[in-house]
Amino acid sequence: MAETHGKFDFAIDRGGTFTDVFARLPGGRERVLKLLSRDPQNYKDAPTEGIRRVLEEETGKDFPRDQPVDTSLIGWIRMGTTVATNALLEREGERTALLVTRGFKDLLHIGTQARPKLFDLEVSMPEVLYEEVIEVDERVVLRQDDCRLPRKDPKRVVTGSTGDSLEVWKALDLERVEKDLKGVLSRGISSLAVLLLHSYTWSAHEKAVGELARGLGFSQVSLSSEVMPMVRAVPRGYTVCADAYLTPKIRQYLKGFTSGFKGGLKDVDVLFMQSDGGLTPMEQFCGSRAVLSGPAGGVVGYALTSYSQMEKKPVIGFDMGGTSTDVSRYAGQYEHVFEATTAGVTLQAPQLDINTVAAGGGSRLFFRSGMFVVGPESAGAHPGPACYRKGGPLTVTDANLALGRLLPNFFPRIFGPGEDEPLSHEESTKLFHSLTRDINRFLSSNQSQAGANETGSGRAPGSKSEMTVEEVAMGFIRVANEAMCRPIRALTQAKGHDTSKHVLACFGGAGGQHACAIARALGMKSVFIHKYSGVLSAYGLALADVVEEVQEPCSLQYDQPSFEELDRRVEALSRRCQDTLHARGFNSGQINMEVFLHLRYEGTDCALMVSADGYPGNAQSCRAGDFRSGFTKRYLKEFGFTIADRPIAVDDIRVRGSGKSGIKSVFKATMGNGRAKAVTTTKCYFEDGYLDTKVYLWEDLPCGYPIQGPAIIIDKNSTILVEPCCEARLTEEGDVCVAVGSDQHCAVGTELNTVQLSIFSHRFMSIAEQMGRVLQRTSISTNIKERLDFSCAVFGPDGGLVSNAPHIPVHLGAMQETVQYQIKTLGSSLNEGDVILSNHPCAGGSHLPDLTVITPVFRGGVSGPVFFVASRGHHADIGGITPGSMPPHSTSLQQEGAVFTSFKLVTGGVFQEEAVTDALMAPAQYPDCSGTRNLHDNLSDLRAQVAANQRGSQLVGELIDGYGLAVVQAYMGYIQSNAELAVRDMLKEFARRRRQRTGSLDVESEDFMDDGTPIRLRVQINEEEGSAVFDFSGTGTEVWGNCNAPRAITLSALIYCLRCMVGQDIPLNQGCLTPISVVIPPGSILQPSLNAAVVGGNVLTSQRVVDVIFRAFEACAASQGCMNNVSFGSERSGYYETVAGGAGAGPGWSGRSGVHSHMTNTRITDPEILEKRYPVVLEQFSLRPGSGGLGKYRGGDGVIRKLLFRNKVVLSVLTERRSTRPYGLRGGESAAAGLNQLHRADGRVLNLGAKTSISLEPGDMFCLYTPGGGGYGEEEEEEEEEEVEEGGGKRKPQTKRRRLNKAFPERGSVFEYRMAQEGV
Repeated sequence: MAETHGKFDFAIDRGGTFTDVFARLPGGRERVLKLLSRDPQNYKDAPTEGIRRVLEEETGKDFPRDQPVDTSLIGWIRMGTTVATNALLEREGERTALLVTRGFKDLLHIGTQARPKLFDLEVSMPEVLYEEVIEVDERVVLRQDDCRLPRKDPKRVVTGSTGDSLEVWKALDLERVEKDLKGVLSRGISSLAVLLLHSYTWSAHEKAVGELARGLGFSQVSLSSEVMPMVRAVPRGYTVCADAYLTPKIRQYLKGFTSGFKGGLKDVDVLFMQSDGGLTPMEQFCGSRAVLSGPAGGVVGYALTSYSQMEKKPVIGFDMGGTSTDVSRYAGQYEHVFEATTAGVTLQAPQLDINTVAAGGGSRLFFRSGMFVVGPESAGAHPGPACYRKGGPLTVTDANLALGRLLPNFFPRIFGPGEDEPLSHEESTKLFHSLTRDINRFLSSNQSQAGANETGSGRAPGSKSEMTVEEVAMGFIRVANEAMCRPIRALTQAKGHDTSKHVLACFGGAGGQHACAIARALGMKSVFIHKYSGVLSAYGLALADVVEEVQEPCSLQYDQPSFEELDRRVEALSRRCQDTLHARGFNSGQINMEVFLHLRYEGTDCALMVSADGYPGNAQSCRAGDFRSGFTKRYLKEFGFTIADRPIAVDDIRVRGSGKSGIKSVFKATMGNGRAKAVTTTKCYFEDGYLDTKVYLWEDLPCGYPIQGPAIIIDKNSTILVEPCCEARLTEEGDVCVAVGSDQHCAVGTELNTVQLSIFSHRFMSIAEQMGRVLQRTSISTNIKERLDFSCAVFGPDGGLVSNAPHIPVHLGAMQETVQYQIKTLGSSLNEGDVILSNHPCAGGSHLPDLTVITPVFRGGVSGPVFFVASRGHHADIGGITPGSMPPHSTSLQQEGAVFTSFKLVTGGVFQEEAVTDALMAPAQYPDCSGTRNLHDNLSDLRAQVAANQRGSQLVGELIDGYGLAVVQAYMGYIQSNAELAVRDMLKEFARRRRQRTGSLDVESEDFMDDGTPIRLRVQINEEEGSAVFDFSGTGTEVWGNCNAPRAITLSALIYCLRCMVGQDIPLNQGCLTPISVVIPPGSILQPSLNAAVVGGNVLTSQRVVDVIFRAFEACAASQGCMNNVSFGSERSGYYETVAGGAGAGPGWSGRSGVHSHMTNTRITDPEILEKRYPVVLEQFSLRPGSGGLGKYRGGDGVIRKLLFRNKVVLSVLTERRSTRPYGLRGGESAAAGLNQLHRADGRVLNLGAKTSISLEPGDMFCLYTPGGGGYGEEEEEEEEEEVEEGGGKRKPQTKRRRLNKAFPERGSVFEYRMAQEGV
């Protein structure tokens, strides 16, 4: 299909800044062109202009700009575009309305209920894409055979596409829907997104609405059942909204594009790249599949070039642009994800796993509290880096220029206000001189303080303190490289791959300057740079296939009785694919079909999209292939184990048909034995200082000639830096392959080097992150593997926290207490091969289900441990009086489960299975208690924690091997000092403002638990030192109940609050608490006796401690102050959730509604999953209007959540803020308290109080009303426009529209994992 002899073929990538054009000319010659995507003074549309220029220059004929382009010479056009992405980032899509099942109008506002940034008090989240919501009276629920609801009226039973039976509880009222839709149309909204619960399997109601809406004149109607028929209402809802919001914008762009050609391109084959890496006809190109259209071409480009040329070694794609870097992986198959977030919108659609990190050529450079920091802020295209001559800030590009790695003479003169000047070396160096002076001033001041305290800090007073401009610029480059290495490690190691076994395929404008250094840091031996690396996304479009995908949901098990039905459905979907591709001009020989099943073990949420490629069908499989073997092999690779006796569920069936249509390049490089001739020699700065560096033009290089580093290879679209000890060669195809030599870095000493400080900070954090990856891969329980309810950390020889990936706030700092307790208790009895298990509150535990596993790291020739590594995971059950080990009415520790203080889980390398089993079953000896109810998962997860620690120990050992023990421990101390410095600076600044306003440096606050227990705090600040005493004297006594909070909980809350108030990224370690003295009265609710019940302290009292600290500092009004713990279960199953509320307002912002705050950030189960797996119907999940406190800045509203039970269950609730209201600040009003109600099936309504456990009957409904957040500042009259008249009613105006390209730049599976980890 791609062969169009005698004609011009075009592949065009329209990016945000530049449009790249690849043209194949008659006869097979190739040409590339790069032009500005927007240049309204010269042309209307960049792709059209690119085509016009090539045709005019190659044919010698005149193609006037003001006339449509003659298409008679055009064979085909392929395009990738950022139109959809930009519309999403800028929130410039079509005005859209959402039609949704009644009770769920705020479902997409609440989303997962987790906040995106753990330590931001102002919870900034992207606004929803729809402008209005229509709630419709319709309800369909999945049928459950054991449902015991007392319903007299028979319900209509229907069968869904999955084979599930459903009951229509409430039929669609089309007359009312028609009235509502007409009202929306009258207000100028003509795009409609439709989301009805369970429409993924039964779509009749959605289709009826769609037919009605189209008849009424809606220009765009997107149905969730058609856009992406997958279970889970929230991501499906986001996806259908994106489709309705973006598709009209795409149509609008296509209309403008085609109008630039004669006949509107009717006789030209025009294809567009989709997010999944496949091309689709222009008329099929839609919003939900277009978001990664631009970068997808680059992935196809490197996948189809570097993989085959590099002997089929797995490849990491490294696309470094101006504001961000895209990282992806290819090993013979495209790696897809089926749910990913772009610009704050989660899309449920097949898309290439492209991981975007906020580090690019335009990333800004900062020096903060002694640390070199790169990004995430970007200079953008305007003003751009300082060297662009438009008053921009220092960036990574400026650092490369200052080091001689970019040569202005080889760049076009397009910079400056008139866009006619060269890159400015002077502007970059001027700003670097200023920054270097600031850094040296800091180092000098720091040095003198270190001299005064000499030995305590580990600093060497006589060490060199002055840095040169080049050392500063080089430092930022190294820090930027390390920042980009972290996602590459995560992407590979998360799936069990060895990073060093990959080839780095570099493309994009900025990547060539960093490729050798990044490959070396990751242990890679080869870098591959394609001849079209500067325009590889466009070239990839020319190589790509036309793809047709169909997918439908399924509810079968993968077993013998289901194989016939699976084969029937696979064949039906395959026929649909083939028929579509035949209709597009492909013959059977050009079509390749791939079948995938979305499989998971029953009872887990960890589904894998599995191909049977390499696993042909047999007697024990369906005809389409042996998917069981494919699933178990991949599961073992990614997670380290399989679950032998567990049934495998099929969630979806997917068929991907590819029409082979990509071109084959005929380019061959110049052959011969000539030497490469350098055009000049320049001075370039490296670790060893300035080195003579030869400069070569790519187009002049002979094939096969070795170019020794240091060298620079320049192409018109990119600059490649060949570093010392590396060797570059040109391949026969004209590409550059670099062999990366070993690192010859200078030895690092124990004296403080601020560049190394930033790099070690990344390395220590990377160790904690990699430990977490191992734990997630090898664990088995839902809590750890899927909810990611765990934390991993590294500790010094004194037990002080060195790095703790910011996962779960309530774990922050608490593990340090646990490790230090073991050092004091076990001391010299700790031996190599020992691993300790602990969860007791007196030993730094938070609550008993959080089991901490600690491994000492030993080093030859050193008597004691040189480091410690630890992992803390929440186990779903460890015994006690209730399933789940979270009893609402426990009064002693023994009722809450198994207790471990200093238990040797591993002795001499041997896992003590029998002893730990006895300990886990021990609670059965107490009245009304049981031992653990899930021993198998406990043991499996404990082994996984041991394995994670082993990985951490190995990585610490490798770090010591590379730098030496003295250096690693010295930088451990420096990193802790850096966190200390940031906290001291914050306290000094607060003290200064406080003194100026009140004349006093003491602050006080108090708040109360629902039972009246006071929590009091007095903070005395020493402004000169930047230190403080946090004194909780006056706090109430230990309580009869479980709201007692161990000391470790208060320390966790304190670290969390300090990190929030510092307001910038700092290492989370014991240095945060070095300037702090904490006084907690023994016997109080914050330091209870040894056997006090504590489960509520972890999830409730921790929030009140945060409220008290923030009240003292007047940082913000109180958030909901509760986690709203709800659990229900029977002998057969159990369920646990925490529920969102309102966030407190603060100086300059209103609180977010329907979000988790402070010490928790758990995600909530999707409504469709909840109803599919448990005997419950979710009647309502929406915001609670008016529950937020009033003020100049309003507090966020809480939520309403109503659960109707279909069978007998025991319900337990553990909540707070039911009698005390979340406070307002500075004249802002308090928020509404929460309420727990039970609506009995017989009509009675009961107030359950804050904490209870109660047996429920079928038909009973639990109604949860969560607290709001407090208001901030006195309400002002002129701001009464908070509600606006619209359509005869009132509504709150939309959140102010704001650009998201700077606030929400990251995406991909690595980002999703981190968000999930921070939202457990």
